Amino acid sequence: MDTSHLIDLGYLFAAILFVLGIKGLTKPRTAVRGNKLAAAGMLIAVVLTLLHKGIISYKLIILGGIIGATIGVTLAKRIEMTAMPQLVAALNGFGGGSSVAIAAAEYFTGIGALQTTITMTALGITTMVGAVTLTGSFVAFAKLQELIDGKPMGFPGMRQANVVLVALAFILIFLLVKNPEASGYFWLLLLITAALGVLLVMPIGGADMPVVIALLNSYSGVAAASAGFLMDNNALIITGSLVGASGLILTQIMCKAMNRSLTNVLFGVMAEGGEAIDQDEVYAGKVKSSSADEVAMILETAQRVVVVPGFGLAMAQAQHAVRDLADTLEANGVEVEYAIHPVAGRMPGHMNVLLAEAEVSYDKLKDMDEINPTFEQTDVAIVIGANDVTNPMAREDKGSPIYGMPILNVDKARTVVVVKRSLSPGFAGLPNPLFAMDNTLMLFGDGKQAIIDINASLKEG
Repeated sequence: MDTSHLIDLGYLFAAILFVLGIKGLTKPRTAVRGNKLAAAGMLIAVVLTLLHKGIISYKLIILGGIIGATIGVTLAKRIEMTAMPQLVAALNGFGGGSSVAIAAAEYFTGIGALQTTITMTALGITTMVGAVTLTGSFVAFAKLQELIDGKPMGFPGMRQANVVLVALAFILIFLLVKNPEASGYFWLLLLITAALGVLLVMPIGGADMPVVIALLNSYSGVAAASAGFLMDNNALIITGSLVGASGLILTQIMCKAMNRSLTNVLFGVMAEGGEAIDQDEVYAGKVKSSSADEVAMILETAQRVVVVPGFGLAMAQAQHAVRDLADTLEANGVEVEYAIHPVAGRMPGHMNVLLAEAEVSYDKLKDMDEINPTFEQTDVAIVIGANDVTNPMAREDKGSPIYGMPILNVDKARTVVVVKRSLSPGFAGLPNPLFAMDNTLMLFGDGKQAIIDINASLKEG
């Protein structure tokens, strides 16, 4: 058996580890193990690739590895958990950028050899999807980091412009296949698809970022798989296909959770801002403000409490304060669970990551389908910054732009405590009738400080 066959067998073993890793990532309890399995598979794939006879300069590879590892370790240590969505968006962009770099290197170092239709098609697709991923991901990063406005931005005819750019991209790929040595087609394809990535993400608002991040992750996988065909690298084909497929499945799950159309996401068309609704009509003096002491008194008699985290919890970095409050409640014999909406926060699993950082037990994290039937048996639901995912308009108001979006049924709890700085609307721009319900108390202020104050009052009592 020659070396190439041994390398292929090694790639197959790495692929098995990737599949097991992704399987592990489907549940919080097995996520760490899944991540380690996938990392082991990637290590094996990298080592096997370095044994390939086509390697030219190990010095450059080692230098690149040292630089990349230094950047990666620095980011891992310095990035706050609240900034994870931005980091994930940037990593997606780097993945797309590396695919573009591979395509460019293969093209300009081997134009004479890249004559087959399949190879040139793979090069064109790698360039197209990689460039879209690169620029689209960094637009998402800029929105999440608030370097640019997070609201939907665009111009009349943007949808039609995107369709035209997609058509031009495929025409340029066709021309490149027919004329491999015409480098002008390559540069024009790169420019057009880079612009396409910007235009696809610009009209998407912050509320829809979980969907966008999942989709861009899928794009990065498709670009990697295509680059694998270009380089005849089985490991890259397998890993890219796994990432592309799993990312698309996750995107579909996110779309279902937000009542969105996958087709609209693919073409950068998200839900329009809803009809202007007067907050005074919804609230009209019905909102009841509370205090930490009053909330503590209610919690003293509670038997079951459900915490509903949202983006406000991330912004206030209140996850440790919430865990401390839960510890106090549990010491008093109260059952505490956490209701996790699939799109709470700004990326898939955002709330799970934050609560895991605060060492909240995985068993207490309940997804929407599991927790919703239990709200009627819940004494107190504490909502921290989760606005749109608890808005009853999604269930009751057919004229609402969020109508049909599955929500957490916190309004069914006996008492709802909403911790929020003000009555400002969420990303959807809608008032929340939950705030004006008879069983709701509003605790205005910083999320972290409000929870600390409640815990202090409980301990004093």
